Amino acid sequence: QVQLVESGGGLVQAGGSLSLSCAATGRDFDNILLAWFRQAPGKEREFVAYITRVGATTVYADSVKGRFTISRDNALNKATLQMNSLKDEDTGVYFCAGSYSRRYDLARMDSRYAFWGQGTQVTVSS
Repeated sequence: QVQLVESGGGLVQAGGSLSLSCAATGRDFDNILLAWFRQAPGKEREFVAYITRVGATTVYADSVKGRFTISRDNALNKATLQMNSLKDEDTGVYFCAGSYSRRYDLARMDSRYAFWGQGTQVTVSS
């Protein structure tokens, strides 16, 4: 089992930056596919980015490509989502998720993830 805890959310002006952290406890962190999802008010949860086990591959939603960077440090059991050039539409609750799945072709689907954090609120004001 893996437990995930997000931190780092907050209020930021449009154009600003925030760095979200996902701290993991439990075993096999380096065997977990990690992703970030977000949910805006009144909308469904959507994929933001994922990173493979040793960080060799990262994939982003088109809406955040070039602005967000996902990374991980397996020695520290930690993942990070660096968010730059934030826009109003980036507002939402951000979730860290983990999966033992190796079906990277399905990794944008939240149903593939068994482990979830509680979420952290990001609010971007214009």
